[in-house]
Amino acid sequence: MSGVSLAVAPRSEPDQTVALGAEKTDHQQFRHHLQQQQQLAVGGVMGSLRLIELQLVAFIMVFSVSGLVPLIDLVFPAFASAYFIALSRFAFPSRGRVSTDGSREIFHGSAMFKLYVILGTTIGLLLPLAYVLGGFARADENAVRSATPHLFLLSFQILTENVISGLSLFSPPVRALVPFLYTGRRIFVILDWVHDAWLNKTLPKNAPSKDVAWDWFGKWLAAANLLYFSINLLCFLIPRFLPRAFERYFRETDELHRKMSEDKRPTIPANKPRPATDMKVD
Repeated sequence: MSGVSLAVAPRSEPDQTVALGAEKTDHQQFRHHLQQQQQLAVGGVMGSLRLIELQLVAFIMVFSVSGLVPLIDLVFPAFASAYFIALSRFAFPSRGRVSTDGSREIFHGSAMFKLYVILGTTIGLLLPLAYVLGGFARADENAVRSATPHLFLLSFQILTENVISGLSLFSPPVRALVPFLYTGRRIFVILDWVHDAWLNKTLPKNAPSKDVAWDWFGKWLAAANLLYFSINLLCFLIPRFLPRAFERYFRETDELHRKMSEDKRPTIPANKPRPATDMKVD
């Protein structure tokens, strides 16, 4: 959700390298392998949608037609998707699997980092979803309208991360920019949520204790989301995740250029006769 689906749970693709014969060079094998990976990626997009992704699609459709998401947030995913495609085409084209380990992971998370991811999933997705559903049940229009844009963008972010992580057409920098752009936009959305929860919503002095507890739940949930995703953006995505993605991309680019240079070097036959100057004269 905040880059974690790309960092600790990337999709693995089967190795489809085929023996091409002794007459083909390593560079030809490499190019043939890339073509196979691209064909598999294009043909397997629909098959990559798992149950959780179908649920996210359902959430996105419901949020889109509910009228609770502002127009700018409805347009943002379309703009972001077009921008990612343009980056993958013109700025950071995919180099394929050049790394020796063949892994698509950008960031290898520890056990503590995985707990941090679980905490973010709970704070950012599960509790806000329960808050919106509870708002519908309690006819709390302010709660529903405040938290829905965040859930809409987060659902789109998770879906985009999962789809892009399964395609070899997108390079590591493009995949890393997905959570970066979405998180940056969602922080502004969460700020509006915090403003609504803490300043715009007031309860009467004689409000029931259940209403008071519900009000404080919404306030602290908005504040927790702002704190978590601000830390995620400033302490993980910018200083660690993005540099790791660009480092891997440029390393793969250097490996590709070195491999192409080696293929262009002329080979000297082993059985070439020695020059006459090498012969001993009695």
